[in-house]
Amino acid sequence: MAEVNIDDILRGALRVGASDVHLKAGSSPALRIDGRLVFVKGAPPVSQEDMVRISNSMMNKLQAERFNETNEADLAYSVPGLARWRVNIYQQRGSLAMSLRAVPHEILNFKQLNLAPIMEKISQQERGLILITGTTGSGKSTTLAAMIDFMNTNRSAHIITIEDPLEFVHGDKKSFISQREIGIDTLSFSNSLKGALRQDPDIVLVGEMRDLETIEIALLAAETGHLVMSTLHTLDAQETINRVLAIFPHSQQNQVRYQLSQVLSAVISQRLVPRADGKGRVPAQEILISTSRIRELIANPEKTMELRSAIEEGNLHYGMQTFDQCLYNLFKSGQITYDEAMRQATNAGDLALRIKGIMSAGTEKAATQEGPVAEQPDIEEDVVEIDTERY
Repeated sequence: MAEVNIDDILRGALRVGASDVHLKAGSSPALRIDGRLVFVKGAPPVSQEDMVRISNSMMNKLQAERFNETNEADLAYSVPGLARWRVNIYQQRGSLAMSLRAVPHEILNFKQLNLAPIMEKISQQERGLILITGTTGSGKSTTLAAMIDFMNTNRSAHIITIEDPLEFVHGDKKSFISQREIGIDTLSFSNSLKGALRQDPDIVLVGEMRDLETIEIALLAAETGHLVMSTLHTLDAQETINRVLAIFPHSQQNQVRYQLSQVLSAVISQRLVPRADGKGRVPAQEILISTSRIRELIANPEKTMELRSAIEEGNLHYGMQTFDQCLYNLFKSGQITYDEAMRQATNAGDLALRIKGIMSAGTEKAATQEGPVAEQPDIEEDVVEIDTERY
């Protein structure tokens, strides 16, 4: 049997629109297409020898040492002229496995990504803390790349990105950009962030706020006049505030609560929702913008639970929106189905009543209908187009 060619697999994955590729010894490759995981039909199982060879070809000396110590390694891999991939190599049941996520060479703008119009205004902030949140695969990195590209195009600034691994590659436009990769250019997020404050930055992107020290330094950087951007794995704005506070010891939480209320500029939480026509996914965003009321609700622990209501009420004047407001607009414009709106809703009952109201008013279909039904693509037939004969 011929050796598995990883570049052929990745080219085929992109051809059928896959966002992720999963490989492990003893199994055929699996692809994630529009959120669904499917196996490549007709592809032979990947051997342990293939996995070792592929992994060794991807890792440099430092990454290989890290893998030998921890049985995990994060890195970036490029297919020339096609795409970069964020790679995690790990061990399961005593054998090698890896997950690869596509990072396109082209950086799309806010309109192309179908993001909220307020994103442009948020990206014009000169100081403070902006958090992009959501589960794995919700488009956080793509949104951050669009924001950095907007800043790079419209502002003269020194932008430092600290990433693990390096994903989107930014060339200098109007700004000077320094991109640092954990394990290659620096040891850790916290070390690099400390160093960044001595490198005359205007904007610092921290790939992920993973620990107490990194969050402390990020808050200090935002407090001293820098614009700091980072990500968290939280579902919405209110949970994001609570997660940041929960990382600190109880004795520090009141102080940090006040500090956060003063430096936080925006929280953008995302989910990717299947489109009604079955062709890909569309982002649903909850957006919190710092206002005097928002700052008060964050600073006062007895009022933090009112954040969602404040976001909803801030829609008209500040461009804020809850997930349910965004889902309502996506359904109203025919981009998502009624069933999908209900599945993604924070308060499905209230959203259903609102949708029923626009239907009964004659601006949508009859209330007995549930919006357009997505036609499911024949993924199995598309995947078989990958050239499995080459390995």
